[in-house]
Amino acid sequence: MSKIALSGNASGTGTFTFASPNSNSDRTLTLPDNTGTIITTGSSGQVIPRAALPTGSVLQVVSTTKTDTFTSSSSSFNDITGLSVSITPSSSSSKIFVVYSVMTGVTGSQFPFIRLVRGSTTICVGDAAGVRTSTTSVAWSSGTNNVSVNQSMNFLDSPATTSSTTYKLQTIATASEIIYINRNARDLNDPAEPRGVSSITVMEIAA
Repeated sequence: MSKIALSGNASGTGTFTFASPNSNSDRTLTLPDNTGTIITTGSSGQVIPRAALPTGSVLQVVSTTKTDTFTSSSSSFNDITGLSVSITPSSSSSKIFVVYSVMTGVTGSQFPFIRLVRGSTTICVGDAAGVRTSTTSVAWSSGTNNVSVNQSMNFLDSPATTSSTTYKLQTIATASEIIYINRNARDLNDPAEPRGVSSITVMEIAA
């Protein structure tokens, strides 16, 4: 087996050896026309360049979880405190995959709406139709104040930017009801009454 050995370096006396494969077939090793670091299996402290990752790879994940409660009686969409998250895409071609889960409660037989917003732009909502409310998700309270429902949605967004981008959730109170997050409307001090959590997570996907 033929070998080529390179001995010594600026900080040590180790030997780097090229050895031919134990095979009758020819093998070609092409060195890149660029500087860089060779990543080896089990290496620590080494990072694969994001540009080298294949399409569909998850480049970064940012998430926030809300454990306290929120109440709103606003007749227009307003931000839910604590349910926003910011991400800075590494490439303008990247996609942002958004996932959320929100525990909602409402007074009476009404519908708690949740809307997804990027910055100040509403995204992932139904088409406008008359005076109907365009929303991302909705739940029914079934007419009782002790009911709470988890709403969830996932959406692949194309922000086309490398600037810090904020994704947030909003809610609206229609028909004079009150919207509750992470609790029901009754909220008695009783083991049978729920207090829950809500979260929003964004992932940069290589495109």
